[in-house]
Amino acid sequence: MLKIGLIGTGVMGSMIARAIDQGRCVGQVVAVTDLDEGRARRLSVSLRDRPLVLAPGDLIRASDLVVEAAAPAAIPEILREVIRHRKDLIVLSVGGLIDQEDLLDQAVHEGSRIHCPSGAVAGLDAVRAAGVGIIEGARITTTKPPRGLAGAPWFREKGIEPGSLNEPSTVFEGSAREACRLFPQNVNVSAALSLAGIGPDRTEVRIVADPGVERNIHRIEVWGDFGRIETLTENVPSENPRTSRLAALSAIALIQRLSGSFQVGT
Repeated sequence: MLKIGLIGTGVMGSMIARAIDQGRCVGQVVAVTDLDEGRARRLSVSLRDRPLVLAPGDLIRASDLVVEAAAPAAIPEILREVIRHRKDLIVLSVGGLIDQEDLLDQAVHEGSRIHCPSGAVAGLDAVRAAGVGIIEGARITTTKPPRGLAGAPWFREKGIEPGSLNEPSTVFEGSAREACRLFPQNVNVSAALSLAGIGPDRTEVRIVADPGVERNIHRIEVWGDFGRIETLTENVPSENPRTSRLAALSAIALIQRLSGSFQVGT
């Protein structure tokens, strides 16, 4: 049985842990960790398997598969430890992989597999397939209620309160690399699209804060010698308005695929 360690026990991590604990994946949560140790312990005692609460390094050593549900800033250190112990890793904070090309190359040489779930968008399987040919351009437009963008460095740099926006406002247009810097907790989908396709510098991102919407909306457009891909995903937010329920479901589906013998899709 796949031994799974969970780094981050907030809304997303807890949803994933409970799905595994309920038998929806072939695996067992053997350890959890969080900067808030009390939160990690509360999750542990709520699960049937009562996983250990360990320091990140000990958790990684005890696991076959590590699931990161923490924050982009934690990714470099987690990657280093995962690679050092030749473990596999699922990354939910995909934006944290931007600028980590050296570590990703090292993972290949050391035999660690790094998995990024599709998250809150559709169509990344088609984008990967298109990348076997020539992708000429890729664009994602993300529309969220202002509360779904709260805490982003962009608002601090501009001196703007998200709650002060009372009409649809384009708050960012630029590359996926820059979007991940200015909105690290809000646009993991942009990072995932860029990594599946033509990279963070060529992938265009537009972010709209719209007080009139209740869902997190992502429109993807990709074009090239294969034709054109366009997808639209309207996501119900999780308990954390910055993330979508579908993102956690996507990670659960990925664990099911990794532990199963039947796969559909690229």
